Amino acid sequence: MTPLKEQTKEWYSQGAGLLFFLSVSFHEDLTMADEEQRRREEFLIEKYPFRRNAFLLINKMVELMSQAPGDVTALVDEILHSIFFLGKIHNPPFSPESILNDDQMLNELEDLFPRPFDLCSSQLPMRSPFSCVLDMVIHLTGRENEFEIIDGLRALISELDLSEDLVSSTICVSHRTDINGPVKYYGVSMSAPGRLPRKIMIAASCIGTWDRYVAGAVMTYFPSKKKDFDGTIQLPKRVRCQAFNLRKKEEKPPCGSCGNLFGLTPCENKEWVYGNCAEVESLSNLFKYVDDVKVRARPASRMYSDGVMLLLERHVKKELTNWLNHREFTWSNTFYTPQCL
Repeated sequence: MTPLKEQTKEWYSQGAGLLFFLSVSFHEDLTMADEEQRRREEFLIEKYPFRRNAFLLINKMVELMSQAPGDVTALVDEILHSIFFLGKIHNPPFSPESILNDDQMLNELEDLFPRPFDLCSSQLPMRSPFSCVLDMVIHLTGRENEFEIIDGLRALISELDLSEDLVSSTICVSHRTDINGPVKYYGVSMSAPGRLPRKIMIAASCIGTWDRYVAGAVMTYFPSKKKDFDGTIQLPKRVRCQAFNLRKKEEKPPCGSCGNLFGLTPCENKEWVYGNCAEVESLSNLFKYVDDVKVRARPASRMYSDGVMLLLERHVKKELTNWLNHREFTWSNTFYTPQCL
């Protein structure tokens, strides 16, 4: 076991995993500069929950890594990069050092996972942080245990007292219903803090992460409704796509956006930002691994073509680069690939 894993277990066994960040003990001989720094940090924690949630999620993922069977270090590597990237484009920006705020943890994580620290200023994440948390819970619980996965995420949110920043509000499960023991595919809503970071992550997912049919459906409406393209799809019958609220113990009906994108019914009239909903990631994962479902879901509109899709991807990439420039982020045109230790 690495020193970091041992230290993480010790923090939690002593009940100090959260407290050492939120309730720092100071010596009596603190200088005025130390006091001023403390006041500034407390102000940032109170005003910008991003920083607090970022630390708690990283700390929790390190704890779960020490408990998980098999090698899940790639998920910790990935969430570090995703969070550090979102810290870079946050307003105000947060560096990895300001997020971790503990020299020992900072040094050990940087020693074990140097690439997220090095590449968070040039490469884009493949997905938002809470998707990594979802995958960790799936790994620990078992993909077939749908309600245990949902309850596990709810318990984690409650245990850490997480606010909305970096935390998804919805989970979705999709699978075939015409076979026994179908493999279930999950997704969570986009966990990017703020309107512009959310647009950046949706655009990055459209061109670099999501299944092409799902991305085409989203780009029909994102960042604006297209008049000469229709990539929307009709989800085949005998496919379940059900969302659940992660703050309340209840199912969540599809919104108007998901009705427009995937033909889900019955749906609410409310339309959220296209690409934000958990159904998008869940169906993307389903299509990537279940070919016969994807084939039946191919866009049927005469306004759909692979050539126009390519043009749309170029347009969204251009918009993405402009949005990143607004946050003074110079993109290397590459996406981050997580690695195992």
